[in-house]
Amino acid sequence: MFQTKPNLALELTLLAVLATLWGGSYVLIKIAVAEIPPLTLIGFRVGIAALFLCGLIIWQAGRFPRDGNTWRKLFIQSVFNSLGAWTVLAWGQQFVDSGLASVLNSTSPVFVYLFTLVVVGRSNAGPYKLLGALLGIAGVVLIVGPGVLAGLGDQVAGQLAILAGAVLYAGAALYGRQLSHLSPGVSAAGTMIWASIFLIPTSIIIDRPWNLSPSIDAVLAAVTLGVFCTALALLIYFRLLRTLGSMGVASQSYLRAGIGVLLGVGLLGEPLTLSTLTGIFCAILGVIAINLAPVFSSSFHPPAIEPSVPKKEKSS
Repeated sequence: MFQTKPNLALELTLLAVLATLWGGSYVLIKIAVAEIPPLTLIGFRVGIAALFLCGLIIWQAGRFPRDGNTWRKLFIQSVFNSLGAWTVLAWGQQFVDSGLASVLNSTSPVFVYLFTLVVVGRSNAGPYKLLGALLGIAGVVLIVGPGVLAGLGDQVAGQLAILAGAVLYAGAALYGRQLSHLSPGVSAAGTMIWASIFLIPTSIIIDRPWNLSPSIDAVLAAVTLGVFCTALALLIYFRLLRTLGSMGVASQSYLRAGIGVLLGVGLLGEPLTLSTLTGIFCAILGVIAINLAPVFSSSFHPPAIEPSVPKKEKSS
């Protein structure tokens, strides 16, 4: 059971871990996809994640849901955060530079805010979450480099596909609250089971992976991608949906860009510019504004004043 009032420092640390796992996945994908076709890699990724998560549930003596309605919700969640999102992103990135793709893909918190405001009809923190979302996007632009925006509008179909991926990620962050009655492990395993049912047979039919001869490095990258960047990341993701909420967990998209750059600086010796540092600072401010928005908004609400009730006079 999760606490009613979670430890914000712990949850924000987990948010940074999630951003690191998903940010680091790009390096692993780059290593693996050089020898393993993308569709086979994705199928292997979700299959390994499903096996790991199912093993974890069995080890913990957990139970999978037995009603069809919950499995239907798990399927919809799988479409949002893996099947649909990964497909449109993979297609769109064929036509869009990686820098611009990073910026477009980081807009999911804005879509979460808009969906909450328009569809649900309310926003718990008013303008503070929107301010955080916009600060985060500005940070990503500065991290990647403002020059990437020069290509905006050139490959419209590809850019719309990447925006569609951001919309699906936003839908996952919102719809995932429908699974709050399940443990994070069951939610993660259920979505990966659905993804495996569709992606593994498709990859077998199209790629015929038995003809492949990947190196040990490529296989290790794929296994790491499945266990850490998918299974472990989804466990953290579904936990944070309960504690930080939809927009809070979506804000990790801002941290991913900064973490990717810092990994490049530390591991590859890439230069760290003033623009990048400013962007990382803006991204962190955006995440703080989104996740501390209820604190900010509550501080501006005047305390309720109880109406005074006139005392009854004593009858003589």
